[in-house]
Order: sequence, then C-alpha cells, then structure tokens
Amino acid sequence: MTVQLSQKEKQLLQDQQSHEKICIQKYQNSAEQASDPQLKQLFQSYAQQEQQHLNTLTSILSGQVPSMSQGQQSQQSQQSSTQATSATSAASSSAASQADAMLCSDMLMTEKFVSGAYDTAIFESSDASVRQALNHIQKEEQQHGEGIYNYMSSNGMYSS
Repeated sequence: MTVQLSQKEKQLLQDQQSHEKICIQKYQNSAEQASDPQLKQLFQSYAQQEQQHLNTLTSILSGQVPSMSQGQQSQQSQQSSTQATSATSAASSSAASQADAMLCSDMLMTEKFVSGAYDTAIFESSDASVRQALNHIQKEEQQHGEGIYNYMSSNGMYSS
C-alpha cells in the first residue's frame, strides 16, 4: 500500500527514526557493558527489535506501509524470553550489579521517552495503516520497558 505523507508527518517520522537509531546504539552499548549474560541477551534482543522499528519507519517514509502481523510473533517470543530473564542469579558482584542497574535505569528512561514520542506521531498521522504501524511499534517499546522493569524488579534493582 502506497501512502502520501504531509511534511509534518515526514518530520515526525524522521524524529522517530532518530530515536530508534539512538535506541539501537544504546542497547548495543549496554549489551557490551552488561555483566549479567541474561541482561546482555535481553539488550541484544531489544536492539534487534529497534532495528526492525527503524526499518518500518524507513519503509513508511518511502511511501510503503508494511504489514504488522509478523512482528506480533516476535513480541510473544520476547515476552517469554523476558519472563525467563526474570529468574536471574543474584551471584554477581555488587559493583557489577550496580552497573547493570544503571544500564537498566537508563534504558527504562529511554523507553519511556520513545514510547511517549510515538503518541504525537500516532495522533498526527492521517492514514489509518500508518497509525496502526506506529501503534504496533509503540506497543513493542512499552514491552521493552516492561521487560526491563521485570528484570530490575526480580533482581532487587527497582525500588518502589
């Protein structure tokens, strides 16, 4: 399906592309820095999903709106991966755990910001299929935040 975008829609999508590029880089860097192997894997998985988001935005900006049904399988497998990650060991050193907690806090803040930024892009999109694609991405961003929160909570890194 080909879609015509207004200048404002293009600008909002380009902003989201910038956010996704930053997310990819931050998740890759965080995966390299994380001491817990399960946290590394979680961050690597999220970096791959952020790359899919960037690809989707690039397609939309080129006038093509991809079908979002295939990404839902990825979401479901990610949720089960996140649940498995929740049962991590507490054997890591305190300094490594504190460093991992800082990485998680940074990524959780990033996900909150990016998810919120999608609100504006969704509300400003005139095409229903574009709104659906952006809504799908936003839901995955929220799931990333949930996964990070669950990891932090199960490892005593999140103070209520």
